[in-house]
Parts: sequence; C-alpha cells; structure tokens
Amino acid sequence: MQLLAAIRRTPLLWLLVFAPVVLAAKHFRPEAHTALFLLSILAIVPLAALLSMATESVAAKTGDTIGGLLNATLGNLTELVIALAALGAGEYTLVKASIAGAIVTNSLFMLGGSFLLGGLKHHVQEFNRSTARLQAGLLFLATVALLIPSAISRADATPEAAFTEKLSVGLAILLMATYALGLVFSLKTHRDFFGSAAHGEEEEEHWPIGLALATLAGVTVLVALVSEVFVASVQEAALALGMTPAFVGFIVVAIVGAAAEMAAAFSGARKDRLDLSVGIALGSASQIALFVAPMLVLLSYVIGPAPMSLQLWPGAVTMIVIATLTAALVTTSGRSAWFIGVLVLVVYATLALTLYLLPPPTA
Repeated sequence: MQLLAAIRRTPLLWLLVFAPVVLAAKHFRPEAHTALFLLSILAIVPLAALLSMATESVAAKTGDTIGGLLNATLGNLTELVIALAALGAGEYTLVKASIAGAIVTNSLFMLGGSFLLGGLKHHVQEFNRSTARLQAGLLFLATVALLIPSAISRADATPEAAFTEKLSVGLAILLMATYALGLVFSLKTHRDFFGSAAHGEEEEEHWPIGLALATLAGVTVLVALVSEVFVASVQEAALALGMTPAFVGFIVVAIVGAAAEMAAAFSGARKDRLDLSVGIALGSASQIALFVAPMLVLLSYVIGPAPMSLQLWPGAVTMIVIATLTAALVTTSGRSAWFIGVLVLVVYATLALTLYLLPPPTA
C-alpha cells in the first residue's frame, strides 16, 4: 500500500507513533501539562507532513486552486474545533485571539515562509495574480468588517451591547454570503482566470485520489484531537518558558494549529508550485475571516453562555490590518524571490515581538 510505503521510507513519519501516545497520556495523566505539551508537538509534526503529502496528490488531480482550497478547509477544522471548545466554555477572549492569530499567522508567517523556502531553491517563482488578488480582496473585506465594531465602540464611548450583537450578526451573514459568492466566482463562473501558473519541475508519482482524500480526512481528525491536547496544556507549559497568554494565543496556538497547512504550503513552494502555497496561505486566512469567525458568532447563540460579537481589542485589529495590507502588497506582481519572504517574515516577527513584550488588553 502506498501509504505504508511512504511511512516506511520517510523517517519523519515514524513519529506518528506519538499520536496515540499523547491521546493515551491525556487520558491517564491529564495533569502532566509539560509532557503533554511536548508529546503533542511531536505528534502534530508528522501528521502535518502526512497531510502535506495527501494534499499534493489531490492538487495534482484537481489543480492547485482547488487543492489549496481543500487543504485550507481541512486545515481550518483544527482552529474550528479549538474555537468551538472555547466557545462552549465561554472563553470568548481565547476564541477571538485564536481567530485573529490565525489570520495574521497564515497571511504573514505561512506566506513569507513559502516565499523564502521556495526562493532559496528557485531563483524567481511565479503564481497566478488573479487568485492572490481575489483572496487578498476577500481578506480586506473581512478586515473592514472586523474593524467596524471596534471603531464604533471607541468612537461612541459605550454603545449598547444589544447594538453590537445585532451588528455582529448582520456582518456575519454578509461575510458568509460573500465567501460563498467568492467560491462560485473562482470555481465556476470565472474558473478560467484562476488556473495555476506554469512551473518547471516534472510531476511526481502521486497517490490515487481516493487514498489521498481518505488520508486528508483521517489525518485532519487526528490533528484536531491532538491540537485539543496541545491547547489544554500549552498555558501551563508556557508559564515555565516565560511566555504571556497573549503571545501563546496569538502566536503559538496559531502556528501549531496551522502546522498541517504550513507543511503543505512550504513543500509546494520548494517544488515550484507557488500557486498551491499562496492558495493555502491566503485562502486559509480569508476562510477564517469570512466563514469561521462569522460561524462562531452565530453558533454562540446556540452553544455559548452568551452571544459573542466581532468586536476585537484595538491591537488585534491593527495587526490584522497590517497583515492584510502586507499580503496584498507582496502578491500584486505575481512573482516572488527569497528576499520578499524575508520582508514578510520580518513584519510577522515585529508583531510577535510586540506581543511577547507587551500583550494587548483583553476584549
């Protein structure tokens, strides 16, 4: 079987044994937070690598645009599961931090890392500007929607909670409708605009589509389960390392939660398939902003102790705006080199350092 053969010849995948180990450890030693933290990282890394292999096989059959969308969707299930657990517990600050952190991490760290890793192997890389512009435009729209509730709360002193809740519900519906229309536009009515740019490497032998899809689904479930263990233990483990709660929620949880998508994006960039990488990075960020966040607002009326709004603290909104503008700027030409990736990563490092030293106030 091709899956077993891939595991045998890839030493990194041998770490898959830690997936059942960490789940068992959570059951028998739930108080061992530091051990669970380390075990969960050891389990997520090979799961991310396996998800990357499956995504490349799907993209080879469906094209990089659909492959990137599929990977972003399955990868975001991790963030959704984490957010739903926090939503049910009424941890709305954690929910909002994970949403904002995921948007910033995907649009800066994942995109910049792809440009850097791909550029170190290939002198200049090209990707479809239409796809990047669409995703950047959708992300900018979501940024405006996230900015409005926060701006209103600052300008009008203390607006009524009922007003903010109604506004958030209305914005959530608008964002989800826009996301659906964007899918129709890119995958149906104007699909010919969003094909992959040509790349130089020859195609490898890929898995059958059935095996690839089954692997994507199964690994995504395991990543979600292990990520829950990680989130439950990371706060206690972070205290020993001197990391603030804001840094953990905005940076650490976001990076680990997106590990599977990052593995696929970085691998695609190294193979000169930058369309796949850009599609995963910006597609995941826009999907979180336009679909996951609005869905959580609506679900808060069902599973949360109280309605949740889209109002974020000013620091989070500012960082999302910076990330969105940076992503739009560096993707406008449809070409990239390694130094472009460095510039994007420096922007991300600036935000991360700010959070590490001076966490934003809670919403």
